[in-house]
Amino acid sequence: MVNIIVELAKYILILFMGCYTFSCFSIFARSHEDDQKRILIQQNIFMFLIQFVAFMTMFLKKQDIKILALYAASAVFLLIFIVLYRFLYPGVSVLIVNNMCMLLCIGFIILTRLDYTKAIKQLIFAAMGAIISLIVPIIIKKLKILQDLTYLYAGCGIAALALVVIFAQVTEGAKLGFTIAGFGVQPSEFVKIIFVFYVASSLTKLQTFRDVVVTTAVAAAHVLILVFSTDLGTALILFVVYLVMLYVATQQPLYVLAGMGGGGLASVIAYHLFYHIQVRVSAWRDPFANYSEGGYQVAQSLFAIGTGGWFGMGLFQGLPDEIPVAAEDFIFSAIAEELGIIFALCFILVCVSCYVMFLNIAMAIKKQFYKFIALGLGTGYIFQVFLTIGGATKFIPSTGVTLPLVSYGGSSLLSTMILFGIIQGLYILNNNEDEPVEKKREREWTDEPQRKSSKKKKECKKPRFEEVPKQRVR
Repeated sequence: MVNIIVELAKYILILFMGCYTFSCFSIFARSHEDDQKRILIQQNIFMFLIQFVAFMTMFLKKQDIKILALYAASAVFLLIFIVLYRFLYPGVSVLIVNNMCMLLCIGFIILTRLDYTKAIKQLIFAAMGAIISLIVPIIIKKLKILQDLTYLYAGCGIAALALVVIFAQVTEGAKLGFTIAGFGVQPSEFVKIIFVFYVASSLTKLQTFRDVVVTTAVAAAHVLILVFSTDLGTALILFVVYLVMLYVATQQPLYVLAGMGGGGLASVIAYHLFYHIQVRVSAWRDPFANYSEGGYQVAQSLFAIGTGGWFGMGLFQGLPDEIPVAAEDFIFSAIAEELGIIFALCFILVCVSCYVMFLNIAMAIKKQFYKFIALGLGTGYIFQVFLTIGGATKFIPSTGVTLPLVSYGGSSLLSTMILFGIIQGLYILNNNEDEPVEKKREREWTDEPQRKSSKKKKECKKPRFEEVPKQRVR
């Protein structure tokens, strides 16, 4: 009986996930406010149904009461987070909040399947990130000097990365961070945000070619330090983010071509300098031929995706545990194996929906500094998603970056939730949506008669006679 329920559950999960994904894009076609609210409420329903079905399935399969406890804790957390966000910021972008919670929900589900202890820690990190994410929009609104802190951003970013190079221990060929009180701290995750603020502040003040050179030099310093610490995934993200922001600011394709040429040359040099990059490239070319020399991870990832097929094996029915570091770098493969490729494709579309909203916000913002921030953070987010999924599917060599909001990792989760909080702050600041909609409408209604009366007064002051037009001289 349990096996039948597990088998049915995977189809139900795909159905609910498909409905949620469809709503992410159908909402853009709805212009009426009531229709949009109805779709957003439906998203919350689908999300909690997915969480309920997934956790009940895992409980029936394992008969472990701890799974129910984690389900209750995570469901209460998501509910409180959604309610608090909408209560504190009535005009917030609800679609972004829903997508963030949906991605967190998927992360809780698959981490519970892989490692219950990591799932508990992830929930704690998410609670910490939620508190920070709720405060960030206020900081964005109140601090008016963010645009003037150009060199502070550069100094903090370079100093944090330099500390990693000097003091961090090597983990799997790369220096990533420190361990404090049993928790790993990866400064580069937060430097990605600081870096965007630096570039946005610097590009806003561009006047001469010399300014472009200085900005590029400081940005290159960030990337080079990451290369020295062999954190090449983060280095690649910063490189792409800078190229996109530079092109939008200058509209000069030559800068992008020069950057791509320099990046290609740097990649060749890095390949010859670092052995673990050679191993990853070899594993990418043919993971089965290099199965015992770095290809095992990619091969297991491909086995998992192929085994899952379109509809998945079902929770606790596959072998995602056989994938090395599945909870961090290859969590997408675990999702595809147990929940199916259809579910995984819907997951990708939810991430794309977030990026579309980020771009919409960036285009709507009038102040250039904030526009660059939204563009840079959005580009960094979606490119990190691309790197993670591309590495798991053998589309590109594995870079060792995490899947935002889903993979296990405190620093990654906190930095991504801060990123979403910054985007929300920019959205609220641009649209003045911290004021309740009802009060805004009431103010507009009360101001309308005053505008009409003032318009009538101006019309009364106009002269009542018409000026006789002059005759043409023939």
